[in-house]
Amino acid sequence: KIFLKTIFPVNHPENPSRITEILKNLEKNSLKELIKEISFPKDSTKLDYWIKKIHSFQHIDSLKKKNPTGEKLSRTAVHLCTRGVDKIMSGEVKNIFCLARPPGHHALNTGKDEGFCFYNHIAITAKYIQEKYKLSKILIVDWDYHHGNSTEFFFYDDPSVLFFSTHDQFAYPGTGSPLRKGVDEGLGFNINIHLPCGTEDQTIIEVFENNLIEKAKDFKPDFVLISAGFDSRENDSLGCFNITDKGFVELTKIIMNIARKTCSNRILSILEGGYNTRGSAQATIQHIRTLSNF
Repeated sequence: KIFLKTIFPVNHPENPSRITEILKNLEKNSLKELIKEISFPKDSTKLDYWIKKIHSFQHIDSLKKKNPTGEKLSRTAVHLCTRGVDKIMSGEVKNIFCLARPPGHHALNTGKDEGFCFYNHIAITAKYIQEKYKLSKILIVDWDYHHGNSTEFFFYDDPSVLFFSTHDQFAYPGTGSPLRKGVDEGLGFNINIHLPCGTEDQTIIEVFENNLIEKAKDFKPDFVLISAGFDSRENDSLGCFNITDKGFVELTKIIMNIARKTCSNRILSILEGGYNTRGSAQATIQHIRTLSNF
């Protein structure tokens, strides 16, 4: 229930209805049994160990002072993601969708939230998987309308993380040039695909088929993470793509097929953007339904 707290001012696009609408749709679609609540630990200081794998002490301390509610929600999201990994690795489930807010893939170490993001949940989760479970290769797929600049930043020279992102490079935060392919040992492990306004299902599906599948096959990830941003869906208030719910189903299937062939189906998907609450909820439901029917 902590994810139903308000972080930003009234009428801000990042608000609790992003979660409540998805929960309503899960119930409406007879998928309520898929909801598993995870309690937040009384002592969350252990989470600092994992958060500090990505974020500085100064950043953490500043967030707690400037926006304690946002910091607490983002910290809870980290807990949710790491517990999700535990459940997958124990064999309890094959894959998990983490219904959490705020998003995380823009969070740098500036001491403030960036693009509604406080901590980079998916980057922290990647480090968690690598250190706790000794799985070295992580594939991160980000289909959010906005480029995951923070995820790129933290793994730009890291060959153990293959980062694949489709986005509008001219939207916030103005990053994500296809020319940025990684540096040093990480060269070739950062894949940015710019898509123009009006991009539809067929285009993005072909991009995944032509640019992700073979690269992932060669990379052979041990675990797959998805930055599932549904602001790339049609009619989003902060995006201009025209991806339909069926499009997200196909993208999910592509990623599931990669995971089936390379890493025993291990997928953890994390909610990022998506600000047309009704539309985002519908796309999320189809994504969850596809994952759960594997």
